[in-house]
Amino acid sequence: MTSDMNLETLQRARDYFNAGDIERYITTLYAAEAVGHFLPPGMPQGHSGLRLFYGAFHTGFPDAQLVFDDILSEGERVVIRFHLDMTHTGEFNGIPATNKRASLSGITIFRFVDGKVAERWSESDFFGLMQQLGVIPMPG
Repeated sequence: MTSDMNLETLQRARDYFNAGDIERYITTLYAAEAVGHFLPPGMPQGHSGLRLFYGAFHTGFPDAQLVFDDILSEGERVVIRFHLDMTHTGEFNGIPATNKRASLSGITIFRFVDGKVAERWSESDFFGLMQQLGVIPMPG
């Protein structure tokens, strides 16, 4: 697959995510046995682990909108600097809904094989998110 095709897949998957269709997001973007290096320890890999992760996230932030701020692509790898704008209207990681608006930023590296993500590495500012939700005090 070409870099352009990988980018097209990412953008189509983002549209599903932003529409709240997590199942189509996962099946459009990820290979069935994809390795999510960002998944919490002990969580299964592949579609089953991704469903657990994204399902929990979507429960807490059902209106989340994914924005690609920068995209770099070379060969089988795509790097995205992104942010999510959302409202915390459901439980997330044991935290009851706060109804606060929040933003989560991060950087992800995808490795594509045959048009689907085979591996993903991601670093996101969950600490900052917890501060925005009032779970962790802001400095000062």
